This record gives sequence, C-alpha cells and structure tokens, in this order.
Amino acid sequence: MATCEVCGNDYWMAFEVRTVSGDVHNFDCFECAIQKMAPICEHCQVKIVGHGVEVSGRFFCCAHCARAVEGTQGAEIRDAIGARPA
Repeated sequence: MATCEVCGNDYWMAFEVRTVSGDVHNFDCFECAIQKMAPICEHCQVKIVGHGVEVSGRFFCCAHCARAVEGTQGAEIRDAIGARPA
C-alpha cells in the first residue's frame, strides 16, 4: 500500500503520478492530486484542472483571465485547444 502525500491516507488503491522532471508523487484520490499538482490561475486564483491557457510562461484558467492580465498577447487568446498567440 502507498500513503497519500497530501492527506496521509494509507490506501490499497493509491496511485503514482510521474512528472516530466522525474518526480514521483503518491495520492489516494484525484482530489488530493489536484490539490498538490494543479497550477493556479494568475488572475482569479482558481486551480486549473482542465487545459487552461499559457501566455508568456504564465498560466490562466481561461482566455478571459489571460486577456485581463496579459495585454496584447492575452488579447489574442481564445478558449480552444491548441490556441496560441501569433
């Protein structure tokens, strides 16, 4: 069994998440994984669980938040998968 690194629960169905940098994390549920690993929107401070958008290395939960903060590049962002500023 593995122990969840967020809540400490020792659960037989715990799972591992491996990051690109090689870090390994153990969680007992998606809620704990999101709490630990999801980025936070730089405008509204919500946890970004879906695709979100990235502008100039900053993460936002949606195009609206990106436009509110990122000026010219943010104005080009649309809520669509694969949307990137020109």
